[in-house]
Amino acid sequence: MTASPATTPPPGARIPTQDLGLISPDDLRSAGIYDGCFGCGKDVADGLQVERTSSDGTFVHGHFHVGDRHQGAPGLAHGGLLATAMDEILGTAAWSLGRMAVTGRLETDYRMPVPVGSTVYLKAWCTGVEGRKIYLRSEGRLNDPDGPIAVEAAALFVEVPAVHFTQER
Repeated sequence: MTASPATTPPPGARIPTQDLGLISPDDLRSAGIYDGCFGCGKDVADGLQVERTSSDGTFVHGHFHVGDRHQGAPGLAHGGLLATAMDEILGTAAWSLGRMAVTGRLETDYRMPVPVGSTVYLKAWCTGVEGRKIYLRSEGRLNDPDGPIAVEAAALFVEVPAVHFTQER
C-alpha cells in the first residue's frame, strides 16, 4: 500500500515502542466503557468482536471471524466492515503507545475478496509520531497469520484527552 501524504509521517518523526500495558483497551472494557463497541465489544452480538491477541513491542495482533451478519455481496464480507476491522486494530496500536487517540484519517486498500466463514488476522504498527499525530499501518490476512493479504490500511490518529472517552454526550 502506498500511503497518501496525509498518512505518511514527516521526516524525523519518531517511532516509539508499543506496550499494551500502558493503556489497555481491555482495562477500559472491564470498567464498562467498551462493552458497546461495534469493533471490539463482546456484548454486541452483530459486532466484529475483534480479539486482540498479542503485542511484541513493534506490532499488535488480533483476529475476527466473518459471519453471515457481516455480508455485503452474497457470500463476501462487506468492505465497510473490513475498514472497521482495520480501524479497530489501528486504534489498538495507537493505544499501545500509551496515548488515547481517535481516527483522523483512514485509507483502506482491498486486495482480495473475504468470504463469509473466513478468519481475518490483523496486524498493526506505528510508522511515526509527531506531536499529537500518530501515523499507523495495518494489514488483514486471510485465514492464517501468514495468509494472503486481503486488506491493508494507513491511518492518521490524533491524541485526545481521556475525557473524550468518558464524558457523556
